Amino acid sequence: MRIANHHGRAVLQHGDSWYDVEAVTGGQYSSDPRTLVGQLDQLAEWKETAELNGAHAVDIERFGPPVPDPVQIFAIGLNYRAHAEETGSEIPDYPVVFTKFQTSIAGSTDEVKLPADTVDWEAELVVVIGKEAHQVEPADALSYVAGYMNGQDFSERRLQNRGAKPQFSLAKSYPGFSPVGPYLVTLDELDDPNDLAITTTLVKDGGETELAQNSRTSDLIFDVPTLVSELSKVVKLVPGDLIFTGTPSGVGLGRTPKMFLQPGWRVQTEIEGLGRMDNPVQ
Repeated sequence: MRIANHHGRAVLQHGDSWYDVEAVTGGQYSSDPRTLVGQLDQLAEWKETAELNGAHAVDIERFGPPVPDPVQIFAIGLNYRAHAEETGSEIPDYPVVFTKFQTSIAGSTDEVKLPADTVDWEAELVVVIGKEAHQVEPADALSYVAGYMNGQDFSERRLQNRGAKPQFSLAKSYPGFSPVGPYLVTLDELDDPNDLAITTTLVKDGGETELAQNSRTSDLIFDVPTLVSELSKVVKLVPGDLIFTGTPSGVGLGRTPKMFLQPGWRVQTEIEGLGRMDNPVQ
């Protein structure tokens, strides 16, 4: 299934149409996107026998974030070997975990205002938790996942390096710094949820394009089952929680000379099977 957010209401894709979930199910399932994340197994069973014939279909001009108000947002640093190497960092032997703040969440086409001239791009596979999870083993971890989304972990590098220790959480939580979407995709829609192409394309002034990041999620150092398991050993995960799983190589910080986003550019993020985000920056 593909689930999206249309003006704050959960919608479901069937064929080429999108349907208001609460309306088409007669109120059986919630219109609230985060609440619906915890009901996707039951919604999938309902959809198998439902007749969706155009009633309650909606015209969508733009998508909001599929989960606009996650209770918890986790992010993983240095989770692709080549990215760790390009930044001169050691390869971690345990996930590097930090948080992003809820007010940084944005939609897949929302504009991002640059707070400085040192903002970088980081394409990321985002995991959406679908069930309460605590002390989960890796072999069972994917059963607690509602689905995947595209994500960008925009990073203000100057702030990130202020002080004695990196300011990951603050530097990555300006408004709009965590766009996700355009929709949540359940794992059964993906041929291999552990091996997806992931790219960032920069559209510069005049329409010039540059493929800045190009990798596969199979290159993650700590894969999704491992991340869900390790986080759940400490934190109780709840439906709608997000995990930004890390970015591959190709960020501006790793270049010589360094390169950062400029006003007027667009950042296109695409993960195989998950659609594409297109965020302008100003």
